[in-house]
Amino acid sequence: MSESVRKWDPFVLLLIDVQRDFWSADMSQAFPDYQNNVRALLANCRQAQIDIVHLRARFRADESDWMVKYKLLGHVPCVEGTQGSEVFPFANELPGEKVITKQTFDGFQNPELQLYLRENKKRFILVAGLVTSVCVLLTAAHAAQRGYLVGIVEDCCGDEPDAHRQTLERYPFIFCRTKVDQISSDLEGWLSDLSKLEVE
Repeated sequence: MSESVRKWDPFVLLLIDVQRDFWSADMSQAFPDYQNNVRALLANCRQAQIDIVHLRARFRADESDWMVKYKLLGHVPCVEGTQGSEVFPFANELPGEKVITKQTFDGFQNPELQLYLRENKKRFILVAGLVTSVCVLLTAAHAAQRGYLVGIVEDCCGDEPDAHRQTLERYPFIFCRTKVDQISSDLEGWLSDLSKLEVE
């Protein structure tokens, strides 16, 4: 393994809920480059051998795994077997990439995620996906509270535009911000931050 690739060992990408029920016509207008950005992000991570974990919402039609608020509302996104639960083709996993399903906003509520990160010695989490102000934010916040450094790839996230912007601007104490074409140049700063946190 080359030294340049080895530098990415502590990093992982969490790609969250890039599924049809979380995308809208308004978001298509607000984020016209979203598809290409996510495609580029995945390609760059694969080339650098950054581990990728795909987090996906999936609920049973019988309501047995719905959060209580959804039970009161009488509907939930991403019911298994429906078109809305489908992953967009540009965000599909490749063989060997980890896929974890969830029935919550926060991906860490499935203990499989923390187990995977710990076993693979991950320390810095890149987060992307849908939607910025809900599952992206809540998963990022949980990661920060678990002791991970977190970077949100903002041009690979989507939401109602004001919610997207406000989320990215309001929480600099939880995550740093990056973009697809900035990740490589941000690496040295991130590695420096990780080195400062190493236990003597």
